[in-house]
Amino acid sequence: MAISLAHYLILGAILFSIGIVGIFLNRKNLIVLLMAIELMLLAVNMNFIAFSYYLGDAAGQIFVFFILTVAAAESAIGLAILVALFRNLDTINVEDLDSLKG
Repeated sequence: MAISLAHYLILGAILFSIGIVGIFLNRKNLIVLLMAIELMLLAVNMNFIAFSYYLGDAAGQIFVFFILTVAAAESAIGLAILVALFRNLDTINVEDLDSLKG
């Protein structure tokens, strides 16, 4: 039994949905929010790779490398902001981060 494009797309949709549910169910912990965003991004990357493989074009796979580079930078900056907030406020609760309001 061969794995078709639909199998990869369904798996990508399931992973993306888990990321969406993770964002909506947990609005308090900033680390879990960042992990849910990364899961959504990886689901999109998997769809790019699946389309690239089944269409026989390497453009999707090259595009994934650029997306992963930006995601790594995003994660590093997000964690740096998280550490700075924890040092200043002693919490990573999203509801307690209202000190940035103008």
